[in-house]
Amino acid sequence: MRAARLIKMVLLLQSRPSMTAAELAAELEVSQRTVVRDAQALSEAGVPVYAGRGRAGGYRLIGGYRTRLTGLHRCEAEALFLSGVPGALREMGLEDVASAARLKVSAALLPSLRDASRTAAQRFHLDAPGWFREPRTPALLPVVADAVWDDRRITTRYRRGDGAVERRLEPYGLVLKAGVWYLCARVADAGAFRTYRVDRFTAVAPGEDRFTRDGEFDLPAFWEERAEQFARSLLRAEVEVRLSPAGVRALPHAVGPLAAREALAKAGAPDAEGRVTLTLPVESEEVAHTQLTALGAEAEVLAPENLRARFARDAARLARLYGP
Repeated sequence: MRAARLIKMVLLLQSRPSMTAAELAAELEVSQRTVVRDAQALSEAGVPVYAGRGRAGGYRLIGGYRTRLTGLHRCEAEALFLSGVPGALREMGLEDVASAARLKVSAALLPSLRDASRTAAQRFHLDAPGWFREPRTPALLPVVADAVWDDRRITTRYRRGDGAVERRLEPYGLVLKAGVWYLCARVADAGAFRTYRVDRFTAVAPGEDRFTRDGEFDLPAFWEERAEQFARSLLRAEVEVRLSPAGVRALPHAVGPLAAREALAKAGAPDAEGRVTLTLPVESEEVAHTQLTALGAEAEVLAPENLRARFARDAARLARLYGP
């Protein structure tokens, strides 16, 4: 355990000019006191770790010290080759760069580990697009990806419901969600971070100037927050429904996890028949009809009255269709 942590500490210091004890402690998930002890152990083992004092101090490697990848275990080498997403890299125009990087990593590995890329590829494959849709690569994705890598501002024309708008953006990161590419960017003039579907850009022109990234920006956290906000913004109506135990189990698959989670968290205790009555947030009565139909007799709509009447008409039609 400690040996793996010491190796990770060396690799962290090798990849950055310097790191404070607090930064290392956060990365290694240990206390700062442990970082001090580990740095001393590395120094005693011959690794030239230098500890600077004062406000600008921190830990760094001196003398151009570099370690090699020969200490990788087979499972670590195979996991390394799983970190790439071939389809996504190809769509961003980075397939050749990624291929060259994999070759260099393979050359640095021990001979016994050089088949790691092949063995990993034969065991795991990522198919990002959703079912029942033909994935389409946005024509302007490579241009946007270049700007993301280069921290270069772009001037864009973006298609939305009420027409087209022009925006000057600072592109921070790309997200591939169910086969759809999104750009997370800061609007240059407003300073606000927003999300754009890449396939709705009709024009992208990279500028000559680069921007300085906000060091506090966290792409995964930003995307998780915005995705939940978007999902919540769609839930503009409510339906009161009574569910059987089987209906409770099937609810997240019928209406989506966010709506189901919120409804079940506020649900009361089961009645004498084991059924649970809850208030379900939905996008609209039309969408609720489609979603709750999938639950069949495991769900009884209590309100609104119009939706309940619609299910009653459905039930009558089914009885005529399947009855004697």
